[in-house]
Amino acid sequence: MLTSDGFAWTNRWHRHHPAEKGLLAGGMLVLAVTLPAPTTAPIIIAVMFVTTVLGAGIPAVTWLRLMALPSGFLITSVPFLALSLNFSSGLQVVFSPQGLEVALSVLLRSLAAVSCLTFLTLTTPTIDLVPLLRRVGVPPAVVEIMLLTYRLVFVFLERAATGHQAQIARQGYVGLRNTLRSLGLLVTSLFQRSLERSRRMEIGLTARGFQGELRVLAPKRSISRARVASAAGLLLGVAAAGLVLDATVR
Repeated sequence: MLTSDGFAWTNRWHRHHPAEKGLLAGGMLVLAVTLPAPTTAPIIIAVMFVTTVLGAGIPAVTWLRLMALPSGFLITSVPFLALSLNFSSGLQVVFSPQGLEVALSVLLRSLAAVSCLTFLTLTTPTIDLVPLLRRVGVPPAVVEIMLLTYRLVFVFLERAATGHQAQIARQGYVGLRNTLRSLGLLVTSLFQRSLERSRRMEIGLTARGFQGELRVLAPKRSISRARVASAAGLLLGVAAAGLVLDATVR
């Protein structure tokens, strides 16, 4: 089981209605996209960190690790947004102050959005999200692709762990040459086995009368008005703080 999936099933808020957590994460995502990034995005990141760690009881190290990969990708992309090409006197790479401002804005908005999705990933099991997505009108095909991808991720990881362990037992990672060769064989094998497993899943679903929609059992949970009001109040507070800070800075 993935670490994130394990925490999604065991955190303090895993029994809360997914709509409550979806309201908080989705509302913060909207604020991250629409409000001024320099003042609002840091507040959103801080709020999402506090609610995930102190509220849901997720270890801070886990939150940071899950944020690290997309954050590293975003940070390495910033310099390219701050540079522009000038063809007036030949090909020149020019630094643009306006481009840097745009790059920082994009970076902050993206980090805030990632923190919202990280909160939802660590606090809400995927199975709980399916009924909510269907209720808000997400096309059935999108939901089915999400479920199948979710299933295939675990199949892929299981195959990778099994193949990697078998290669270690055969001294496949002794020396650089053997390591590169073993990694190549593992990737090739995973690709072939993943295709094979996906075909078997397709045949199995067809044999069971699959009509384009997977039905999953989800526990019935009631929405807490207090938690919904708290989420709405938190959203209003973050929006007000971001706008006030933006007006003060200007």
